[in-house]
Amino acid sequence: MRRKTLLLALITAGLVMAATSAAFGVNPLHWFSPKNRVGAAPADPVAVAMAQVPTPAPATVPPLPSGSTPNFRAIVQAAGPAVVGVTVAGLHTAEPDEFALDLNDPFFQFFRGLPGFQWRIPGQGQGGAVPFRSQGSGFIINSDGLILTNAHVVREAKEVTVKLSDRREFKARVLGSDPSTDIAVLRINAKNLPVVRLGDAQQLQVGDPVLAIGSPFGFEQSATQGIVSAKGRSLPGDAAVPFIQTDVAVNPGNSGGPLFDGTGAVVGINAQIYSQSGGYQGLSFAIPINVALKVKDQIVATGQASHARLGVTVQDLNQALAESFGLARLDGALVTQVAPDSAAASAGLRPGDVITEFNGEPIPRAGDLSSRISLSTPGETVRLQVWHDKAAREVTVKLGRAGDGARPRAQRDAKVAPGQLGLSLRPLTRDELSKAGLQDGLLVQGVAGAAARAGLLPGDVLLDINGTPLKSVDQVKAVLEKKPKGVALLVLRDGDRLFVPVELE
Repeated sequence: MRRKTLLLALITAGLVMAATSAAFGVNPLHWFSPKNRVGAAPADPVAVAMAQVPTPAPATVPPLPSGSTPNFRAIVQAAGPAVVGVTVAGLHTAEPDEFALDLNDPFFQFFRGLPGFQWRIPGQGQGGAVPFRSQGSGFIINSDGLILTNAHVVREAKEVTVKLSDRREFKARVLGSDPSTDIAVLRINAKNLPVVRLGDAQQLQVGDPVLAIGSPFGFEQSATQGIVSAKGRSLPGDAAVPFIQTDVAVNPGNSGGPLFDGTGAVVGINAQIYSQSGGYQGLSFAIPINVALKVKDQIVATGQASHARLGVTVQDLNQALAESFGLARLDGALVTQVAPDSAAASAGLRPGDVITEFNGEPIPRAGDLSSRISLSTPGETVRLQVWHDKAAREVTVKLGRAGDGARPRAQRDAKVAPGQLGLSLRPLTRDELSKAGLQDGLLVQGVAGAAARAGLLPGDVLLDINGTPLKSVDQVKAVLEKKPKGVALLVLRDGDRLFVPVELE
């Protein structure tokens, strides 16, 4: 498995980062199947008796005057009792190349503290079902025991235990889990619990102070603080969520814990980090509470969440593409693929269209469109402002349901068979050729496999393969049919030409 230079990962899995100490390789993008849901275990009589004891309401944190410093001590005292630890036990089917050690291995003690470290029973081979334990965080939103956390925290769980700030422990039932937004809803058999106060993530501004409480590396009720670094971040593989980026220190075990604003209201759920080391390096991402509550309502009502689908694959514009399409600005989502029999196909959308507005709201980047569509209701009719053939037009679309029909996938997510190049290509249009001053060439729309490892990027233009000028995709296929060990590509990128050698798998 090739190591990337800079890794983005869910704060749960692998020597890749994670805010749970979960098993390496867990993929949070699969639905939490009913067979994995944890049934409510018989309650401990002592815990039940203690649960009936009324819990004093937490102190109210006064509103934060503009420009003032928040009272983090008051926020922790008021909201800390509603933050919980979530411990998960289950079985994970290990891949043959996963990193794991036997309990008796002499290096076990050394490696066991690493984020995502996985252990197995002595003598058990790789590739089998491996017992695992992981830890995350969560927070109580209802005094009757309703808890929010991340979907990846409880993935593959057979047993979920929630530990309150007063050290009481309860077996939890997973009401539902939505990997698309990474939200899960738990319930414990308890009453009169302390709850957090819920805020509005849309009111956050870059620079606002924020506070996280959770269990990093199992250290319960740990508080860290920082500021909002950016809003509406779209991350690879998580286009459904417009993340809140912060510089709050988040580490393995923080996953699913609350992010508070300066008034002590929850505005997000800590979910991901961006790191080279597997630990905090200044970039943390939280799911807006507005998104989480919408998913929570669906899960509580039906046991699952549903998302709308337009049926397009989109990418950001760069300067060259914007100019080639006659756009004065780089805002918008460029359509690169339209799924057959989808809502987009029915509305007449086609590759090369640029979607600039959604229900009257601007679409600055491709991720903004993806998140707005995913958080819409299936069957909802929406208005799109589309730049088509160098003219703006409004298109009305009735959205479909995610999961219905064939869904186009970005090439970077595709599995590429050995011997394949891993590129999604199309010929340049006449206008694009004219703007670039070219006679021929193929536009790279998606990258995966060997091409991705060689450094090819969406937006590159292929001019030549092994000395043959390129006019059509068939020429590339003809070269690959000879099954070469590698190819040399002449690429035009940002006005510069360079040869890129690609070793084929």
